[in-house]
Amino acid sequence: MSERESMPYDVVIVGAGPAGLTAAIRLKQLAAHAGSELSVCVLEKGSEVGAHILSGAVVDPRSMDELFPDWRDGDCPLAETPVTENHHWVLAGKRKFNLPHLWTPPFLHNKGTYTVSLANLCRWLAGKAEELGVEIFPGFAAAEVLFHEDGRVKGVATGDMGVARDGTRKPDYTPGLEIHAKYTFFSEGVRGHLSKEVIALFDLARDSQPQVYGLGVKELWDIVPEKHHPGRVIHTQGFPLDAHANGGGWIYHQANGQVSIGFVTWLNYSNPYLSPFGEMQKWKTHPAVAELLEGGKRVSYGARAINDGGLQSIPKLVFPGGALIGCSAGFLNVPRIKGVHGAQKSAMLAAEAAFQALREGREGDELTAYPQAFEASWLHKELSVVRNVVPTVKKFGDFAGSALSGVQMWLEHFGLKMPWTMKHHPDHESLWRKDQVVPPIYPKADGVLTFDRLSSVFLSNTNHEEDQPVHLTLRDPSIPIEYNLPNYDEPSQRYCPAGVYEVVGEETDDPRFVINAQNCVHCKTCDIKDPRQNIKWVVPEGGGGPNYPNM
Repeated sequence: MSERESMPYDVVIVGAGPAGLTAAIRLKQLAAHAGSELSVCVLEKGSEVGAHILSGAVVDPRSMDELFPDWRDGDCPLAETPVTENHHWVLAGKRKFNLPHLWTPPFLHNKGTYTVSLANLCRWLAGKAEELGVEIFPGFAAAEVLFHEDGRVKGVATGDMGVARDGTRKPDYTPGLEIHAKYTFFSEGVRGHLSKEVIALFDLARDSQPQVYGLGVKELWDIVPEKHHPGRVIHTQGFPLDAHANGGGWIYHQANGQVSIGFVTWLNYSNPYLSPFGEMQKWKTHPAVAELLEGGKRVSYGARAINDGGLQSIPKLVFPGGALIGCSAGFLNVPRIKGVHGAQKSAMLAAEAAFQALREGREGDELTAYPQAFEASWLHKELSVVRNVVPTVKKFGDFAGSALSGVQMWLEHFGLKMPWTMKHHPDHESLWRKDQVVPPIYPKADGVLTFDRLSSVFLSNTNHEEDQPVHLTLRDPSIPIEYNLPNYDEPSQRYCPAGVYEVVGEETDDPRFVINAQNCVHCKTCDIKDPRQNIKWVVPEGGGGPNYPNM
């Protein structure tokens, strides 16, 4: 501990995603307007800003309009591809049905939205932040929360570099750096490992519902030019999921002749043999999807968990010395399939609260103005309208649940607030035993339309230094073989979209659980779905993981 050097800042932000960068920009904007100085640091575990960013993405620009009113006039990548068409397909077998727009509330129509590579948008935001004087450190993974003696958050420490798998120090060992701050913002994205620690330590989820999740598996394709329609947005439901699973697909026609395609499987599914990766590959075999991709080429792959809990799952946002922003708290609007504008709005509200506190000479206290501002904001109202959609679909099934959710959304849209808010149940509790289910059948990889996991991970440019401590840790090493295998055929072999987990020697009397940590794309599914919550994801060396070029 004594080897570490320390650096002081007014605000340190963990994670250079849309929320973290927006918070940094807003803090600097406020300081410039007030003619004051403010030091802001952003730590990013990826090798560069955007390397770990993955989203569909269709973006509502409402928050961007507040942050940069003139963003359309410059080189912002968000302005390249406005949404021009919006379709909703219901897939059944080999058939496709278009859901008429008249059946859905206006806020689901994507009017005025844009489709973009979120990684490229974050790179643009990072440039704007640096122009304002924000210090951004990519390749520096925040590994530890630091505390004052009285329990207030003091900042974070980056991970040591050059530690061997057995814990010894290699010749290139470099100790981590302590970043001390008056306020610390956690903007790590979904299921952030430090955010999770802070939520537990300060009991921030005491008055909220459990957070629930989906896993989005995404591919980028270069398609035949005559099939490409920039700005066309398609969402699908139905095939290939069965009656005991929920989710859906997306097809976004983006810039440069590419389409972003992906499939989200909600992680409340019950069949331990279900594979979200397999569902995505099977989804592509539907004639409506396969026809679009025919003659094209897959150029990128990735996966990431998303927050599905909505308003009732947002924990308390503040604690002594800091705040949760963006997907570390969970502001995704699931029916709209949009979270960027919510993440950015939460970041601006937190930044405004922190700036006012610093102006008043405060530090290390609870920024109570932030949650108060959220409750009074348009974001809170937007999430309140759709708060019952996810639990309704889970309770009544994909089609009946969607119909009931539609009725509720229309009533809420017209100001008739439902007198109830439905509850969630943790995703890790939903699995049935393996003897109660029939395994799904997935297509074999043909290398043209469907693929295997290892060739997919190759396209994600994932890399970890192999001689480092394994960042996927087991609380009890016996559970995978002694509990998960006999009850669920060790489901991590299938829910992981990167082939990290496998059981070898299962046909013998001595099966072994193997963790191929170097394959990990940092999706966090294992940390979420393991039935005994036995797998704990901790941060690897900075710069490791996927290197997404434009996801």
